[in-house]
Amino acid sequence: MVLIVGVIVLIIVNVILLSITSKRQSTFGLGRVGLSFVAPFQELITRSVRFSRGVWQHYFFLVSVAHENETLKNSINQFIEKDNERHEIELANTRLRNLLNFQKTPTNPVVAAEVIGKDPSGWFKTVIIDKGRSDGLQKGLPVVLPTGIAGQVIEVSGHYAKVMLIIDRNSAVDALVQRSRARGIIKGALADECRFEYVLRKHDVQMGDTVIASGLDGVYPKGLRIGRISELNERSSNIFYEITVTPFVDYEKLEEVLVILHPKQQPFESQQ
Repeated sequence: MVLIVGVIVLIIVNVILLSITSKRQSTFGLGRVGLSFVAPFQELITRSVRFSRGVWQHYFFLVSVAHENETLKNSINQFIEKDNERHEIELANTRLRNLLNFQKTPTNPVVAAEVIGKDPSGWFKTVIIDKGRSDGLQKGLPVVLPTGIAGQVIEVSGHYAKVMLIIDRNSAVDALVQRSRARGIIKGALADECRFEYVLRKHDVQMGDTVIASGLDGVYPKGLRIGRISELNERSSNIFYEITVTPFVDYEKLEEVLVILHPKQQPFESQQ
């Protein structure tokens, strides 16, 4: 504000002095003296005007740059969001292709479902899927992935179902070691792992062995993979091994599953 008032005053003074020095009756000497007096004021006014113009131009330039910068940021954010959506679609397509490829192998019809919820407590390892009774689901059906067994349907409503994962402490799967056929029961344990119980020490069991479903529990079809033996205590005085099995399914990344509608039961002769 002070700068503007100063510029106005200088302009007024400059106009008055110019009008005085420009009169015809002024002598040459008086004109020269007036010029010497007026010129510094004109220079000051000119520089002030240029400075003010430069400040305004710089301000408007910064405003324009800031607007362009904001526009570019919005464009970049939209691009990143679209790229992220595209990446998520690609990942979902990959998972669905794996499910579809696996779907061709079972002899029983299956239903693909999406995991839409998890039990928030640490006591139960259950998930909610977006398929229910209207899709043919019923209590007791096995839930699987291409990598292995996920769990079992324990509750069903019209359009939703609850699945108990095999890492839940209440879960039990009749299983056997694929290599040696040693048999036992897979039960849920802590840290997303399972215990392989009731495996007799006389049987051949080794670290890294693959454990599969035996099919004898009437829930999971025979041969479905469960996990790999990650811990084996052979020094225990117990008649059974102490075995830890790490499941093939990554339950922290569980997003889509397959529900086998009518698992094929093992013939009576094979259960002897």
